[in-house]
Amino acid sequence: MAGITSYGAYIPLHRLPRTQIAAAWGVPPQGGEKAVRNFDEDSITMATTAAIDCLNGIDRSTIDGLYFATTTSPYTERQGSTIIASALDLRSDIRTADFSNSLRCGMEAVAAAMDAINAGAANSIMVTVADTRIGAAQGDFEQSFGDGAAALLLGKDNVIATMEGSYTMTAPIMDRWRAAGDTFVRAWEDRWTLDEGYTKMLPQAAAGVLKKLNLEPKDLAKAAYYGPNGRRHGALARRLGLDAEQVQDCLFDTVGDTGAAQSLMILVAALEEAKAGDKILCVGYGNGADAFVVQVTDAIEKVRDRRGIKQHLAAKRPIPSFEKYLRWRELVTLEAAARPERIPTSVSALWRDTMSVLPLYGSKCKACGTQQYPPQRVCIICKEKDQMESVRLSDKKATIFTFTHDNLAASADPPNTVTVVDFDGGGRGIFNMTDREPEEVQVGQKVEMTFRKLYVDRGLHNYYWKTMPAIG
Repeated sequence: MAGITSYGAYIPLHRLPRTQIAAAWGVPPQGGEKAVRNFDEDSITMATTAAIDCLNGIDRSTIDGLYFATTTSPYTERQGSTIIASALDLRSDIRTADFSNSLRCGMEAVAAAMDAINAGAANSIMVTVADTRIGAAQGDFEQSFGDGAAALLLGKDNVIATMEGSYTMTAPIMDRWRAAGDTFVRAWEDRWTLDEGYTKMLPQAAAGVLKKLNLEPKDLAKAAYYGPNGRRHGALARRLGLDAEQVQDCLFDTVGDTGAAQSLMILVAALEEAKAGDKILCVGYGNGADAFVVQVTDAIEKVRDRRGIKQHLAAKRPIPSFEKYLRWRELVTLEAAARPERIPTSVSALWRDTMSVLPLYGSKCKACGTQQYPPQRVCIICKEKDQMESVRLSDKKATIFTFTHDNLAASADPPNTVTVVDFDGGGRGIFNMTDREPEEVQVGQKVEMTFRKLYVDRGLHNYYWKTMPAIG
């Protein structure tokens, strides 16, 4: 039976205590903290990182499709899934698709992937979902919204959790929305959005799938379902007929409401703790609700090496000030650096250099084995010409050879740290460094590559790889 064959997740390194937000505006704090993406992250980079976690130890050439779900795509007219697929170094003949416009778009992507697999149109499809929504200042959403991503690999082989069945319902309720051009999420009053929408529709979908499968709430090991806050999430357990130990933590106090990504992030957290035979209910909400039940297999033990939710929760760094958060979100205007204007991005040059930019390919000499970056035609050691094979460097560790901190460069997180690194196995490159404490950077430090955004030029989001301190 088809189902989940691997999982992954991503939570940004940085956390903002909600007390800081509340103190800035003189409003009550919601408690806990929320995960905040760095200035060089967006839904595409976060989804890519979650997918990389999911792909640990998996042959990327076996994947037949990639679906990307988000309500916060940086593009209105350009597929984010194609960017992610290229950064992951997937085949060019795969199916890509973007899902959006609803908080349950991640669940819809899972359903579409399972339909394609069960129909025989594909053997393995990656579903990755991420959201980074912004709430207006002083409102509840500013405190509650957090950033995060999840990824599921679906297929028929080496299944770690079989897809037992699903149920879906749709409703044109106006509870939360963003029109074209809106920066902040809008909502109607809570009595409407929660009591008439969330509290009624999510249990209806959960009951629908359980009835379809002849299951009772007591048959579930865990339930992973969307919750706009911890109080509402906990209260809904009673409507679902669940005991407290059956309810997977909704991550609100540690990460926040991650929108389209939340249900699948909670599911990943449940899979991290699951054992063979466990039945897990997953429910998403947004203009209706989607639900499915998976049953864990013995193969779950083969994917315990993911960073998932646990490792990302453990690796965190507090944001020192609310002002830095505003700067990262570009909600305040900064004075431009006294530097010459940036040369406009060349779309044709990006296309020519796609392989060395997105999947970060270097070259390896077939004659002497020397690995080099950027890709070369002539080996720097044995001088053989056109005897190169491509080698992916994005999943390799590296060591800092030298670095500099530039305090004059334009940066949302000064200073701008530039590293020269030596890749494991050979090859030397120059990359900006992110998610670092400047005083902790040193020569000989181990780093890993992370997919980030360099800048935006005329609506073009320029993605590339940066270094960051190695985790683990």
